[in-house]
Amino acid sequence: MTDSISADRPWLSSYDTGVPLDLPPVTGSLMDLLDDSARDYPQAPALQFFGRETTYAALADAVDRAAAGLRRLGVNKGDRVAIVLPNCPQHIVAFYAVLRLGAVVVEHNPLYTPRELRTQFQDHGARHAIVWNKVVATVQEFPADLHVDALVSVDITKALPLHTRLALRLPVAKARESRDALTAPVRGTRTWEDLIREEPLPASHPRPQTDDLAVLQYTSGTTGTPKGAMLTHRNLLANARQSQAFIPAVVRGDGCVFYAVLPMFHAYGLTLCLTFAMSMGARLVLFPKFDADMVIDAIKKHPPTVLPLVPPIAERLLARAREKRASIRGIKIGVSGAMALSPDLVEPFEDATGGYLIEGYGLSECSPVLMVNPPADSRKAGTIGIPIPGTDARVVDPENPARVLGVGEPGELVVRGPQVFSGYYGKPEETEKVLIDGWFHTGDIVERDEDGFFRVVDRLKELIVTGGFNVSPSEVEATLRQHPQVADAAVVGLPDPHSGEQVVAAVIPAPGVTALDVDDIRAFARTRLTPYKVPRRIEPVDDLPRSLIGKVLRRQVRDALLAKKG
Repeated sequence: MTDSISADRPWLSSYDTGVPLDLPPVTGSLMDLLDDSARDYPQAPALQFFGRETTYAALADAVDRAAAGLRRLGVNKGDRVAIVLPNCPQHIVAFYAVLRLGAVVVEHNPLYTPRELRTQFQDHGARHAIVWNKVVATVQEFPADLHVDALVSVDITKALPLHTRLALRLPVAKARESRDALTAPVRGTRTWEDLIREEPLPASHPRPQTDDLAVLQYTSGTTGTPKGAMLTHRNLLANARQSQAFIPAVVRGDGCVFYAVLPMFHAYGLTLCLTFAMSMGARLVLFPKFDADMVIDAIKKHPPTVLPLVPPIAERLLARAREKRASIRGIKIGVSGAMALSPDLVEPFEDATGGYLIEGYGLSECSPVLMVNPPADSRKAGTIGIPIPGTDARVVDPENPARVLGVGEPGELVVRGPQVFSGYYGKPEETEKVLIDGWFHTGDIVERDEDGFFRVVDRLKELIVTGGFNVSPSEVEATLRQHPQVADAAVVGLPDPHSGEQVVAAVIPAPGVTALDVDDIRAFARTRLTPYKVPRRIEPVDDLPRSLIGKVLRRQVRDALLAKKG
């Protein structure tokens, strides 16, 4: 790395005033982010959940108590601890408590089907889990070889304000419906409340080291086989520091507000809310799920300095504000990621908020932030921005990665930097495919302009990105083939103005089937797949295009479906 503008890093000339050209190597651990904010702003609000606030001092104390409780349950340095929680205060406490012990956080989507969740547990083998009580039964029903030794159940309603908890107990249908959506009775677990009754972990207890493994962040890839990206304290700490350095307009301390509308089990939500926000001493406003009305109400009191989002959320928020004739003014910086941001959305959103809506880019393997558009007039709509400090990026020939391409030449994006992972957990062969000579091969086809801004033009990988979530075509195809009416299937992503791409399946009916029952096939898929993976369209076909070795040519399937749609 150098600290000067060079031909290899032309984007440095596009950095906004106050952005450093490079950063020194990080030291310490992710615990420093929380500890520093608790020291500097002990009485400032760290968390806000349905109006109930938790100060940084109280958050740090809860982390130390939860760490002590986990230690008593047998969690030691290096152990994998599964967290299966929506956005709630207990999620932040659990995350840092696991890290405090030098253990490894494994984040999971709490809306996964039992099969999806079981597959990830099979891969990482965690014997300790902190689980939303609505998911406890699923974990308890795992086969014997996946038995969890210590299961902590979390009732997220316990973090609500008292008046809200009392309202949920009212003997009326609406209260009962709301209560059932948030909590469920459980047996045979250690409760979260029991865990945090422990005396705080002594300050003398060994702290994690910079290069210790911190998080396993799962990504399906193209095969549907879950791969745990191994992210160290260095990776995630560096990415928080890089994000902070790139956006100097976000000032640390009381008055800084982040909104957690994206799930924190997702790499994007994890870094911007669990680490970056905590490093800024910010008020983190937590939403268990995105609700436009709740966000609009929250803006009235504490408009967000930073609102991490995906384009569908920006669209729904803008539309709802117009519908209600409500103001969303005060959003300073909306940071869009995980899918392409339409330039047509940027202007109306910025007009309504008075702030910026900027696009960024990242991958789970990169902690995840690699590039962001500057929150300034120099931003370029339709691009994914420029590499953040300390990040190197090249466009290379996919057939000959040694050949670096120039301005306007499309090729594969390869990157390196302190945020890039060390490999996939237990999968050295998969690691070798993507980490080559110190560079991570993203699988995305991009082109770079003369100012160093990058634009995604295609993907080498056949991954479908819908609503900001990755969908493996192979996983969906394998599920569809289990239906008795389906002989074979090919799954692709087609453009969608709201979600980026929609999942679409071309299906060969089984022998004897004259008319596919599409509704039944989709219902079948919903029992085995998270809703966003279920095909929006299912098209019957007589055959599927294949290579000489029999592999389905998904690009041809996609082209045929696009032509049919047109």
